[in-house]
Amino acid sequence: MTELAKKRPEFRNINAFKDLTTYRMTPAAWVSILHRASGLIMFLLLPFIIWMFDTSVSSEISFAKFSAAFNIGIGFVPGWFIKLVALALIWAYLHHFTAGLRHLWMDVSHSAVNKQFGKSSALTVLVISIGLALVLGAKLFGQY
Repeated sequence: MTELAKKRPEFRNINAFKDLTTYRMTPAAWVSILHRASGLIMFLLLPFIIWMFDTSVSSEISFAKFSAAFNIGIGFVPGWFIKLVALALIWAYLHHFTAGLRHLWMDVSHSAVNKQFGKSSALTVLVISIGLALVLGAKLFGQY
């Protein structure tokens, strides 16, 4: 057996009980998982989106009710929790949109896709989506 054959890495399946605590995912893996999670969040919060749209455009009275929901809450649900759900929805949309643009770019320019581009574009998606969500969250919670 040659020295090259002895130094080859061993690829094996990941054991969920032993390896998940030490396994280090790449930024592209995080973006892929969060892309799926953001799609699920947007799907599950679709009734909330429809309610927000309906109450905000129906009349002036319903818009006042909509605004009050974010300030004082609805029933037993406090206003800060409704803002937090809206912030999760904002992040989900921003992440899903930017990750979708990343995937479209990779589909269009498939000859330029390599490991370095995958890492840098994934980090760009994470920075843009989290950064914009923080800025819009500060606006939502009245920081400016």
